[in-house]
Amino acid sequence: MFCSKFIKSSNCIYLALAPLFFSISTYAQQSTHSIERITTTAQRVASNVSDLPYVVSTVDEKTLELLSSTHIEEALSLVAGAGVQRGNGQEYLPALRSPVLSGAGACGGILAAEDGIPLRAAGFCNINELFEAHSEMAQSIEVLKGPGSAFYGSNAVHGVINVITPDTSTDAGQFGVDYGSYGYNRYKFRQGFDFGESGIGVNASVTRDSGYRVEESVDQEKVNLRHRFDGKSYSLTSGLTYTDLAQETAGYISGFESYKNATLAQGNENPEAFRNASSFRLWSNLLWNLSEHNVFSITPYIRDQDMTFLMHFLPGTPIEENDQQGIGVQSLWKHSASDSATVNVGLDAEYTEGGLRQYQNSQTEGSAFLAETVPIGKHYDYNVDVTLYAPFIVFEWQLNRWLISLGMRYEYMHYNYSNNMLSGRSKEDGTACGFGGCRYSRPPSGENSYSNTSPKLGIFYQYSDQTQLYANISRGYRAPQATELYRLQREQEIADLNSETVTNVEIGLKGQLEYLEYVLSIYHMDKNNFIFRDSDFFNVNDGESEHRGIELELHYQFAKHWDLKVAASYAKHTYSYNQILNDININGNFIDSAPKTIANTRLGWDISADSRIELQWQHVAAYFTDPENIHRYEGHNILSLSGIMHFSEAIVLSARINNLTDSNYAERADYTEFGGDRYFPGRPRNMMLSMTYKW
Repeated sequence: MFCSKFIKSSNCIYLALAPLFFSISTYAQQSTHSIERITTTAQRVASNVSDLPYVVSTVDEKTLELLSSTHIEEALSLVAGAGVQRGNGQEYLPALRSPVLSGAGACGGILAAEDGIPLRAAGFCNINELFEAHSEMAQSIEVLKGPGSAFYGSNAVHGVINVITPDTSTDAGQFGVDYGSYGYNRYKFRQGFDFGESGIGVNASVTRDSGYRVEESVDQEKVNLRHRFDGKSYSLTSGLTYTDLAQETAGYISGFESYKNATLAQGNENPEAFRNASSFRLWSNLLWNLSEHNVFSITPYIRDQDMTFLMHFLPGTPIEENDQQGIGVQSLWKHSASDSATVNVGLDAEYTEGGLRQYQNSQTEGSAFLAETVPIGKHYDYNVDVTLYAPFIVFEWQLNRWLISLGMRYEYMHYNYSNNMLSGRSKEDGTACGFGGCRYSRPPSGENSYSNTSPKLGIFYQYSDQTQLYANISRGYRAPQATELYRLQREQEIADLNSETVTNVEIGLKGQLEYLEYVLSIYHMDKNNFIFRDSDFFNVNDGESEHRGIELELHYQFAKHWDLKVAASYAKHTYSYNQILNDININGNFIDSAPKTIANTRLGWDISADSRIELQWQHVAAYFTDPENIHRYEGHNILSLSGIMHFSEAIVLSARINNLTDSNYAERADYTEFGGDRYFPGRPRNMMLSMTYKW
């Protein structure tokens, strides 16, 4: 009954599997066991995933080894509720219990981290920032869904994606080579040295990809360094990550269903586009067991990043340069007041100096209006210093079969903005543009401050040894990003923006039988004050939206050597405020780039203890590509085949064929009023061969 009312779609078949959990008896025995799965993303110290009043999904090391993914989207597609859409090269647009997020501050909806450290400062996110994490050689990728944890604040509106790098401080190493279609090759190296109480290690990869499309390529290097020291009552772990990307970018192809034309799909309408980016992060975590009932953790860190890229999607194709340097600290004191009560108290703080410059070297092509209003020279040049501090507290009570978690986080963020150009919408030299003024507007130097509070209440109930229920009510938020406040257009002189907020209500069921593991979640989120650019090109935040969904993740061992893994979601993301676009009120419309159904199904066959094959089916339902719900993309179904064989403890071979049926599809579809339908085409059938030697 609920499914028919909520979904009203044939896609309900994915979620109709839920009642079967209680009728599977062929392989389920009387004596069951619970599989303990540990996460560090949820509470910063090791905790059991099954005991949490919210969902943390994990893509583990074995799965990542089988995938040999060339892009983090391939790994995140295995997580229910994640709908990341690839752009070109290493670019992407994120989605997690949300439509695909795009625009100046869209990256602020999902917190991206590596080893628990946010990749970017809260006010300086970048929509593509996950390519600065070393996902290619990660130990695991953990995804916390929704704003359920008080350990995270600004930007964790829809959740957290945390890439966990391996502990390389042991006497082990490996060398690997990946070779794929269209000039793809990658070299991987890992080596550690264990000195007993201490150890050091390195984890590195070098990628070269000449690409499927004309004049596209990726050159990328990433390295992690790790140091460990174990004392009697404490451990000190330090990590360093450096990444460098040099990318020749292929932009959208235009024209209705142009991705179905092989010649157009392989073309590049923006051969001059590029993206160069480097990042550096250094952190050190002290975990100190003060006593039997007290644990203290503190993690200071530093970040240094810069990026230059051609904005091929804007008139005049200007160049943007952005950079940020900052320091921060995360802290946690965990006190066990009794056998049934625990309190977690912490303070997060950081200080960041960031800058952005946008300039154009050549005349804008197109109409006389564009040529005059988008001038040659600098458009923006500003610096922003951001201070953030956030205390939080979480109480946990264990009452027989019940666990109650009550948390609160307060966060204060202060922007100190300095405009390095003339204020207003003039050209760089102060002369006026024709047709009423220049496209770009620079606010005068000033300051902005934001304070946010996020209460959290979670309840977990151990119904039986095999079944757990949970529920949570939580509030998430994000402060406006620097680009939303200070990168204005047309007549807007000041952006009077508030923080985005979301209220989340969620219930779920977790269980383990002898041959089955599952997580079923139902959520409802209301978002207020979401920030967007209106029809006057002003940055405003009176937007409201509603997000409702059902998610299912399961692993079913239905025969001795066969298993089925499913990650499926059905969601409705709709506008819930009045706005007239092209004479249409979008209130109640589906948000563009928000397919209702996304499902990943994997059928696995363990040929032997040392070899495995997986057939993967990725389903993306049709979705609208404009807020008016006039234009749409038809969706796609993609099959892939993966296999891995351990010839010995030292030698591992794996292979993967993507897009097995050579389907024509779009990684992303989009519609603009002036550009019409446009797409990032998916690659035709392609393959990857991998060899790893371990010692």
